[in-house]
Amino acid sequence: MLRFGILSTAKIGRDIVVLSLQDAENCVATAVASRDLAKARDMADRFSVPHAFGSYEEMLASDVIDAVYIPLPTSQHVEWSIKAADAGKHVLCEKPIALKADDIDALIAARDRNGVLIAEALMVTYAPVWLKVRELIAEGAIGRLRHVQGAFTYFNRDAGNMRNIPELGGGALPDIGVYPAITTRFATGREPLRVQAVTERDAEFGTDIYSSVKADFGDFEMSFYVATQMANRQVMVFHGTEGYIEVKSPFNAERWGAEEIELTNQKHTESQIFRFQDSRQYRRQAEAFARAVAGQKAEVVTLENSVKNQRFIDAIYRASSHDGWEKV
Repeated sequence: MLRFGILSTAKIGRDIVVLSLQDAENCVATAVASRDLAKARDMADRFSVPHAFGSYEEMLASDVIDAVYIPLPTSQHVEWSIKAADAGKHVLCEKPIALKADDIDALIAARDRNGVLIAEALMVTYAPVWLKVRELIAEGAIGRLRHVQGAFTYFNRDAGNMRNIPELGGGALPDIGVYPAITTRFATGREPLRVQAVTERDAEFGTDIYSSVKADFGDFEMSFYVATQMANRQVMVFHGTEGYIEVKSPFNAERWGAEEIELTNQKHTESQIFRFQDSRQYRRQAEAFARAVAGQKAEVVTLENSVKNQRFIDAIYRASSHDGWEKV
């Protein structure tokens, strides 16, 4: 059993990840750390986690954990991933693992010098929904892929929320832009060559709150938008010469809605529905990570993959500053 320590009592760790670790077959949450020991103890007691620490450093120095899950604000991901690796711990870090692609170079160096695994927690790549989309595209179910459409939006104007604080790495692209990017790259095996984009920033917060993106993948085009101040929506559509695939709950499969894919034929006369009951993508992510740590066969999001995904996001920001194409 891979023993995880959760580095902070952040909401995603408290509400989702700890339960997924406790539900997994080959890993478990054995510690919680917080800068407030009382908060760490409260969370540990709530989920029957045996150890609580009043500082991150204390937990990293302990021998009761083998790995850490890092749900800290985005601006702290690189710093604490490196500290954990230097302490000899494997690292599963919330997305985005960095705010610039070049920042990931330091993580690769830390991984290599310490002989540990560091992976970005892009849980969608472990979901049965996305494994099926990749399979359908590869087997030619929609013919030649010509266009991918996507949207991921929610409404949040809480000034105290990290997503609205630039210094903490807030913004729509870091928070949710990574999802249309990674799922398209994952499902097609292709990389974007160039992008065009329009981005709007909140006058009060200074964070990017809306981006409309066009990406050229060579063989096909992609268009998507993300926003943090629009009505909630999630959708991904892969449109080919012989049909199209619509992913109903592409990103929050266990919370948004039906976990299903609809494959429609060219003439729109037939559709197939693929349903996935209880995909547990966070649990699958933890189990794959633990297998990889154990040296077993497992597909995880490598740091090299994270570099490519972040280059996509970096290019969108650059493209937003001018008209025309920006090379990825």
